[in-house]
Amino acid sequence: MLDSLLDRIPQPSGVLYLSQDIDPHALVENLASRHGEPQTLVLDGTTNPGVSESHGAGLLALLEGRAETVVAWAHAGQWLGAGTALDTQGDIVPVLAVTPRQAQALPAGIAGQDEDWVERLIGITGWILPPQRPDVDWAQIEERMGTRLPRDYKRMVETFGEGAFDDYLQLNQEPWTDWKKDDLLVWAGTEHENLYCWQIDDGDPDHWPVTIQTFDGENVPFDCSTAEFVCRILIEKDHPFTMAHYFDTHWFMTYRTKA
Repeated sequence: MLDSLLDRIPQPSGVLYLSQDIDPHALVENLASRHGEPQTLVLDGTTNPGVSESHGAGLLALLEGRAETVVAWAHAGQWLGAGTALDTQGDIVPVLAVTPRQAQALPAGIAGQDEDWVERLIGITGWILPPQRPDVDWAQIEERMGTRLPRDYKRMVETFGEGAFDDYLQLNQEPWTDWKKDDLLVWAGTEHENLYCWQIDDGDPDHWPVTIQTFDGENVPFDCSTAEFVCRILIEKDHPFTMAHYFDTHWFMTYRTKA
């Protein structure tokens, strides 16, 4: 049923007003099981102040001020919205909406250690959810692991939580120590079984080089921080581990956890 409803939404940008027989809460839950935790655009008629052109405002423009409670997902090149809105007769009904997302690009010549790559990653993915894990006890984790961890990695975990960039690059909530004997800590992985690591040493963790251990066991180092590396593979088509060939716009899929 869900697929048939999605197929009825006018493309590439449009709204589908649904029958009152459809449960909007079930609709949102079904979509969330596919696309992760949604972002709230409108709650009880009040628009989230964080909504902007790059954060789903196009969906609200389609609803022409009729939105009652609407949530949205950034997925590939689209914003997908669901919830309730006033129809042309003034009745509150379930609604689905879709509109293209704007691609984010890195300006030329921005390399440098002063660049805030986590903030840029937030912009690239259209992220507007609140921090997902703001209270991680990093001191306890680092004591258990016997090493400090890069600050930008910790900010990524605190900000995005459990999930995957483009539903592909899975962010570990703690580094894997299985390869520590080879001076590698694994901070992410993909379904292609590449391992995204740091080559660790006794120096500053913020300067540990990102190292990719490929499926065939080759170690490929990169002289950049963790968040910078993710930014670049998302949008640079000539990067050796690029993800930009698959999507022009990017997102972070938050894995839903049941209480």
